[in-house]
Amino acid sequence: MEKIFKVLKGDKWIWIIVILLSMFSLLAVYSSIGTLAYKDGKGTETYLLKHMTLIFAGLILMYYSHKLDYRYYAGISKVLMIITIPLLLYTLIFTNSVNDANRWVTIPIINQTFQTSDLAKLALITFLARMLTRKQESIKDVKKAFIPIMGSVCVVIILIAIANMSTALMLFAVSILLLIIGRISIKQITYVTFAGAFLLTLVVLIGPRRQTYISRVQTFMGYGEPDPDKSFQGNHAKIAIASGGFFGKGPGNSTQRNVLPHPYSDFIFAIIIEEYGALGGAVIVVLYLVFMYRCIRIVTQSPKAFGTLLAAGLGFSLTIQAFANMAVAVGLGPVTGVPLPLVSMGGTSILFTSIAFGIILSVSRNIDELKEQGDGENEKGGKANSKGRKDKVVIGEIPAVA
Repeated sequence: MEKIFKVLKGDKWIWIIVILLSMFSLLAVYSSIGTLAYKDGKGTETYLLKHMTLIFAGLILMYYSHKLDYRYYAGISKVLMIITIPLLLYTLIFTNSVNDANRWVTIPIINQTFQTSDLAKLALITFLARMLTRKQESIKDVKKAFIPIMGSVCVVIILIAIANMSTALMLFAVSILLLIIGRISIKQITYVTFAGAFLLTLVVLIGPRRQTYISRVQTFMGYGEPDPDKSFQGNHAKIAIASGGFFGKGPGNSTQRNVLPHPYSDFIFAIIIEEYGALGGAVIVVLYLVFMYRCIRIVTQSPKAFGTLLAAGLGFSLTIQAFANMAVAVGLGPVTGVPLPLVSMGGTSILFTSIAFGIILSVSRNIDELKEQGDGENEKGGKANSKGRKDKVVIGEIPAVA
């Protein structure tokens, strides 16, 4: 392990959490893809191999992301934002609708679907961290700082909300958190909150997916006559959780995996509890809580504002997404399409999640390197002082001896 952590820099606990979540992912996904494989006429090993390849590729991206000095991401974020906004517009206008949502772009040659909101999350958080850092001297100035920052935030969040309201809400919450950390005044944050709430409400009421949003909330709140079709996913997720008990049915023994529409992605947490019990579910919850705790430690120890904002934004984004997915699975929220980070089966979502983990580890690596430099300088200073004291003693003793 010591040899491994000499190569893998940064917070060791985050690396351990990543490895454990990846192992859970392989077990849970392999157990959940039977129905999908049967429908497509393929073997389960085909999907498992694809998922393993994506996890391995994600670990490679994580490694190289954490090797790059996090300060370079300030410049990269500007390029990402220039790409993100036209890409979101292209996705909404020109791509095919899946379940009344335009979220995916097909990458030519490799024929792999790509969810543009995954890129948008990473781009907006890094760009917002950059802007808040660069505008610290004029952070209270409405024209110089507030309007440019909030213009980019509102544009990206509204473009995401039209097709993916749950992701937009989580990203908006993270943006507000970064504004608080970035010393934006409470008055301005209040304006942003009301403006964002107003725009998101308009999307819900007049957007192309308004019926879907309203229907999901009404089903969750229990309004109107019960509709088995609308509550199907939530009901069977609860059955999976209830039948799991404390220790679960054992790996591969889930029955609801053959009933739930997306047991390998949206409801993978319910399948984990069914097979590994409440104990297995508690382990997943604890892993994400420990990850958030380690991120908070990085935030408090980072000497630079950009590193602080970057670790806070990405850390809270991943944690909020994880708990949103788990809340839906246990019936604490309306059904959404949010995956469980590093656990749910996915394509580009795994890759972008891995990059986010890598950036957090890059900030942590920088903190460790600064500590090592400080310890080295203190050690050199201690030796110099010790040598100086020794010289003084010898010089002082010579006349007395003589």
